[in-house]
Amino acid sequence: MDQSATQQNPIVRTEDVPVLPDMPEWASFTAAARQAELDADRLRILTAASLQVDMSAQPWSPQLSAAGIALLQARQFEQARAGLLEGATVNCTEHRAAWHTMLRKPAPIEEVAIERARLLDFVQRLDTERRYRNILHIGIGGSDWGVRLAVGAFGYTGVWREIRFVANIDGHAIEGGIAGLDPHQTLVVIASKSFTTAETLENARRAIEWIRGAGIANPMQQVVAVTARPRIALEFGVPKAQIFPFWDWVGGRFSLWSSVGVSAALAVGDEVVAGMLAGANAMDEHFRTAPIEQNVPVQLALAGIVNRSVLQYASLNLSVYDSRLFYLVPYLQQLEMESLGKSVNLAGQPVGVPTGPAVWGMPGTDAQHTFYQWLHQGTDGAPVDFIACRHADHNWPDHHQQLLAHCLAQREALLRGKSYEQVRAEMRGSNEDSSYSDWLARHKVYPGGRPSNLIVMQRLTPYSLGALLAMYEHKIFVQALVWGINPFDQWGVELGKSLTKQIRKDWQSMSVGEPPAVPHDASTQYWLEAFLPGSGNTV
Repeated sequence: MDQSATQQNPIVRTEDVPVLPDMPEWASFTAAARQAELDADRLRILTAASLQVDMSAQPWSPQLSAAGIALLQARQFEQARAGLLEGATVNCTEHRAAWHTMLRKPAPIEEVAIERARLLDFVQRLDTERRYRNILHIGIGGSDWGVRLAVGAFGYTGVWREIRFVANIDGHAIEGGIAGLDPHQTLVVIASKSFTTAETLENARRAIEWIRGAGIANPMQQVVAVTARPRIALEFGVPKAQIFPFWDWVGGRFSLWSSVGVSAALAVGDEVVAGMLAGANAMDEHFRTAPIEQNVPVQLALAGIVNRSVLQYASLNLSVYDSRLFYLVPYLQQLEMESLGKSVNLAGQPVGVPTGPAVWGMPGTDAQHTFYQWLHQGTDGAPVDFIACRHADHNWPDHHQQLLAHCLAQREALLRGKSYEQVRAEMRGSNEDSSYSDWLARHKVYPGGRPSNLIVMQRLTPYSLGALLAMYEHKIFVQALVWGINPFDQWGVELGKSLTKQIRKDWQSMSVGEPPAVPHDASTQYWLEAFLPGSGNTV
């Protein structure tokens, strides 16, 4: 399918999208959700693309299941799913497809196949020639987190190339990124979908200056660009043979599957990238073919909607019991919060229910010593996605058994809790005063009844990680469909970008004695003057 083919009418007419609270199917769903039980003795495990997903600790009932199916049907789920997977214009506010699933097909469309082959040839040529000991990957957001995740997951024991990441505009980031590297042995990868991202281009200029400063006459020969706008990269000076394009229908937070993965291929191997593509494709097929009752992304989405929109949990915690997946949290944080952080539906009307939760977390067991007190006894609580591997890839089996024991114990404690009567019974026979024991026992109560999922990989492989990421992508798509929002735009980040440009223009005006072009609030004006470059202002 060519680029123009993605500019069709949206898969649904936006004015035909009803507000969720007005739908009778939503009323039935919410009623069933409030009556559903979180049954600690019920086992509910689903499987997909090598993953096992235990949803036993989620509210469920046959009535809720039926209501969920009816709600999806009312939202034309099958038509929407087909549109996503077939490249229809599902991103209606930007008039484009969101066809990242095409990037991981074994036999993709011709333009994807050509670029995939170009990228593989480039990586294998550099590997064969043993060129470049260092990779400096410059990108931010979706052009950064996925590559960090892949390298962290599969390069933690060391690889022959060192890779550094530079994302933040803070000068300390680029300074630290190049510190100690040999510029003669460094390849700079600039990853930016638009190739206009301010932070990325500024950091790229510093890196190119650093290479030129080492006496290299043509530093651009050591620069690669990954972008949906190859013409701009070419104008920037990147050689055409070293520009690897992807397409406008690939959202930034879904771009790991595109040429953005070149740094991961150079750092941890092209077979890692290929394995992740295969695992993601397997999850795509599961999402496409599995019945709703056994469809893992769909069931996770429905549970997430219950937790957020019915039970009013404001956040989702990710507790990852594998330290190699440290970067999974910020990767999924961007994926979920940029996709689901919307308050109006496709018709431009208020959604009417709470949408995307705040997503946060860190690897276990560090998490247990950081925020688990809040999870267990705080007033709000949060659903938790526990993620673990059945088998480890190190030689200390007792470490892994302890890790899994912690994971299961925390999940069970959140589910079952501990009542006052249980605590008081445990304290009987102590020498403490009875009134003191009554008082102390109240501090040791665990509410319990807090929902969670346990997502288990047999072991951490490129295939299983690819499947895991695609599972979350499809879960988010289904949640957005039910809420009636567009998960593929991100207009909320644009205002801050434009204000940043305005503030920099204001400093230029103020430096020559002119007032800012537009008025600011009192606090912003104060700090504009205080931070005015070169002013020596002490306000």
